[in-house]
Amino acid sequence: MKKTFLISILFILVLFTNGQSLNNSKINGYRGIWFELGQKCEYGDKYSGGLGTYTAKHVPLAIYAPEVDKTFFVFGGTLSEDKRYLLCMIGEYDHKTGMVSKPTVVYDKQGVKDPHDNPSIMIDDKGFIRVFVSGRGRKRPGFKLKSKKPFNIDEFEILSEEEFTYPQPWNTEQGYFHFFTKYTGVRQLYFETSVDGVNWTDDKMLAAIPANEGEKSGHYQTSNVFDGKVVGTFFNRHPQGIPDKRTDLYYVQSADFGKTWTTASGEKLELPVLNIKSPARAMDYSSEGKNVYLKDMGFDPKGNPACLYIRSNGYEPGPKSEPYEWCITKWDGNNWQTSVVTTSDHNYDMGSLYISDKEWKIVAPTENKPQKWGVGGELEIWISTNAGNTWEKEKTITKNSQFNNSYVRRPVNFKAPFCFFWASGHPHEFSKSELWFGDFDGNIWKLPYNMKKDFEKPVKIK
Repeated sequence: MKKTFLISILFILVLFTNGQSLNNSKINGYRGIWFELGQKCEYGDKYSGGLGTYTAKHVPLAIYAPEVDKTFFVFGGTLSEDKRYLLCMIGEYDHKTGMVSKPTVVYDKQGVKDPHDNPSIMIDDKGFIRVFVSGRGRKRPGFKLKSKKPFNIDEFEILSEEEFTYPQPWNTEQGYFHFFTKYTGVRQLYFETSVDGVNWTDDKMLAAIPANEGEKSGHYQTSNVFDGKVVGTFFNRHPQGIPDKRTDLYYVQSADFGKTWTTASGEKLELPVLNIKSPARAMDYSSEGKNVYLKDMGFDPKGNPACLYIRSNGYEPGPKSEPYEWCITKWDGNNWQTSVVTTSDHNYDMGSLYISDKEWKIVAPTENKPQKWGVGGELEIWISTNAGNTWEKEKTITKNSQFNNSYVRRPVNFKAPFCFFWASGHPHEFSKSELWFGDFDGNIWKLPYNMKKDFEKPVKIK
């Protein structure tokens, strides 16, 4: 079994210089974290704004539990509008009462301001809520935590400290599966499995594709599970390990709990994936000079995978990298097919893909208001009635917003009205960041920024 990650001296210093931990404390409201990367370009920071539901590589962020008729959701929050350090938090929406609880601090990041450390969530077979708090590279460890009681967010215990970033945990019929990233090349993909949620296998490398022999490798991924059995992940690659050059699209899957891996067509693969021209490659975008920004993935009723992503002409925000094309690449049973849904104005606009028997839908900030050339915008629903081949706008969800809406997330097994949730914030200057959720009828609610009671009703906006 793997060894726990040793906390660095720097992390220990941070821990003891920022006061008492707020772990397992209740916070009087839903206050998202605001963040800017600090990589300035002509049209603003490479990405910044309300990033409480960041990143696209943290999956999932919410789960509906039919046993208690509640949606549990995690996010990156903060104490107040003027406090900008990260609290990894969890809340619950009760579908019977229409109320939300005060959020609980699952893990206090004690001075860290970076939402790369945001959490992901999984619920195990006994109803215990497991939160995977992301580390950051090899500087800060990741944490696995478990609720003290089933379907209860009042108190969590730390199970382990390990090296992982961008956690993507899934509960499958065969056990618990965790996709994640380690900075062993720059950003290399790994996975681990567990049958009890306590003892995990050693980390197994999934992909580490260098541009040339001896060069560094790097990847981002987004994953999902089909029918409780097949785990699949789409990933891009970073030439020379540079994420600003991210390109190409790959897909791998396993139907036997990670023992063997195949392409979408069933061709067996040897791990890790190391070859640029691997049979796992679905789209060659490097020859076109295109960048690829992964958003979400899902499966059609037959188990064929589909990926939602933005392709563009570069990493810089603004017109230089246009067009920012929202694309769907899907496996039709024989070949990969790609369609363009629409365009927006930023690489880090983030939406979610919903696939059902009759229709496919996308919820995303595809209207470039109110702050142009920034992360997010006004939310719109796009619909396809022919399995993602063609798309049309069904409705606009948000209108006349004060700040951009960003990082729209899809709960696992979602139930109305908590069909998607997101954060808002000004992408070009520091602002308050609030959290919201909505349904496909166009109704939206704002989670209470200030709470006096343990449970309160969200504010219905429309």
